[in-house]
Amino acid sequence: MRFLYPHLLWLLLLLPLLAVLKGRAGAAPALIFSSTSVAASLAKAKRTRPAALIPALKLGALALLILAAARPQLGNTTTEIQASGIDIMLAVDVSGSMEAMDFTLDDQPANRLAVVKRVVDQFIDQRPNDRIGLIAFAGRPYLVCPLTLDHQWLRKRLDSLEIGMVEDGTAIGSAIGSGTNRLREQDSKSRIMILLTDGINNAGRIPPLVAAEAAETLDIKVYTIGAGSRGEAPIPVVDSFGRQRIRMARVDIDDKMLSEVAELTGARYFRATNSSSLARIYGEIDAMETTTRTIKKFENYRELFPYLVFCALMLLVIELGISRKKLP
Repeated sequence: MRFLYPHLLWLLLLLPLLAVLKGRAGAAPALIFSSTSVAASLAKAKRTRPAALIPALKLGALALLILAAARPQLGNTTTEIQASGIDIMLAVDVSGSMEAMDFTLDDQPANRLAVVKRVVDQFIDQRPNDRIGLIAFAGRPYLVCPLTLDHQWLRKRLDSLEIGMVEDGTAIGSAIGSGTNRLREQDSKSRIMILLTDGINNAGRIPPLVAAEAAETLDIKVYTIGAGSRGEAPIPVVDSFGRQRIRMARVDIDDKMLSEVAELTGARYFRATNSSSLARIYGEIDAMETTTRTIKKFENYRELFPYLVFCALMLLVIELGISRKKLP
């Protein structure tokens, strides 16, 4: 529901003030009696409950009329988005090494996957007119969300990513192959894949460069991102007593292979060693793959003010009926 003139709702704030002023309005009536016994008998008479409702009915009717003047409308907005012609498949590594705590999130140490989810969410927000899909991969690729313009649903699926949701390993070639397969049937003007990993291809049946060649043949660009610090990184482990500890472990990324994959498909390879550089990389890709945004918006709303006016009139009729009765 929406109000066509919402600024009129501020008038509702005047109602309590009117109620107070009405209660104070007018001087107390004074009558001269020859005997105070008559006044005393009048004082014993209590105000009836219907009579006490009269001010409330008036204020209620006035409130309804103010709401009616604000033009409440119930309905829905159908937004027809004219897609930009770019389809984007995101491939995110969810292998065990993504637990490394060498990134920060809100100035606190965080694992790589948590930071990637935050940055990718911001990237999605910048591409409202693009169809975007999501693949998670570790020992094998897993389609988390097909290409869609429903980015709210895509964000929910992104938030569901967890380390260990797929058997461990790093099947980069299979991830590229899966993404290519999802993009190949689309007739969009441009199709790209953004693959993020922090490891070396050690699983899957498709070598990364073979998958990249297939992508290049289908005119699909594959941007690659290597995420993680160089050398050693802190990784949480559970000791034999069930206690979680942090130990330093050597991490390695196949920069050469990832660079060759990107170059072969006409894209670029990026290396993110911290949270800020990862955000900057997605920003660069967003700038390189520009889009033209055209949105057609259709609105279908039903006016609710007649119902409010009717209710207000009913309150006034009731108030009038009570007022005409001889109430003490």
